[in-house]
Amino acid sequence: MSPIDRAWRAAKNEWHLHALSVFSVAVAFVCLASALLVVVNIQSVQTRWQATGRASVYLKANVQREQIADLEKALRATAGVTRLKYVSAEDARSQILGTAGNESLTALPPEAFPASLDLELTSDAATSRLAKMAEQLTALPAVEAVETYQAWSNSLGKVLTGGLAAAMVLALVVLGAVVSVVSSTMRLALQRRRREVEVLKLVGASDDYVTRPFLIEGCAQGALGAGAALGLLGVLYGIVKSHFDVSLGALLGVTPTFLPWTMSLFLIVLGALLGVSAAYLSLRRFLLT
Repeated sequence: MSPIDRAWRAAKNEWHLHALSVFSVAVAFVCLASALLVVVNIQSVQTRWQATGRASVYLKANVQREQIADLEKALRATAGVTRLKYVSAEDARSQILGTAGNESLTALPPEAFPASLDLELTSDAATSRLAKMAEQLTALPAVEAVETYQAWSNSLGKVLTGGLAAAMVLALVVLGAVVSVVSSTMRLALQRRRREVEVLKLVGASDDYVTRPFLIEGCAQGALGAGAALGLLGVLYGIVKSHFDVSLGALLGVTPTFLPWTMSLFLIVLGALLGVSAAYLSLRRFLLT
């Protein structure tokens, strides 16, 4: 009988023990995969904002419509500008009040919400020209201020760094949890099959022959736990995405995305490696010594 067949027979006989181990591994991997999912989406937003330059040119209250038209014409003729939209003071007020619904903001006059020109630049012009363009626009008499949203990009970078640090910490927690769970499961399985192992040893079976089914079981527990975690996370992701506001996606320039298949495959392989390593360490301590 091959090691896989022996491992399958043992798993069927002790399915409740292995199911509990897979569930525990899945819980640990859900935490890690969730952190990675947040990091992936934050990085997607940051990449989008860095690749496509955005700016809001806020106009002075007394600016004439002819000046606005001249400014629009000049910006549309500027190389690298892909999108330009004029937002009047009334439109700005309606947008803010429509999303905030604050009584204090409602009491403010339309003049408190400056008109603006929202523009986007191509990726090849975003990083090199946006800062210089903002400086030139600020010097114009019709312009009150220019917001390039660079602070938002920097803030996202800090959040991304913190998310990566949190993911590393969770990876260590998952490492300890998986090793502990699979090791405990293998020790229990070994105790239950001690008589079978002793008989195999008496008839001359090698250590490799005895331990291979346990290693396969540990590998399967880790891989199945990681796969179950990804499946559960996929269901939760689908629920969240179905309630995602389309207008928020338009504002951010991206929509939520799931983990790349390469990262998902890495998590499953990681679970398998942790499982087989934990099984090996447990067997080496309780069987081979």
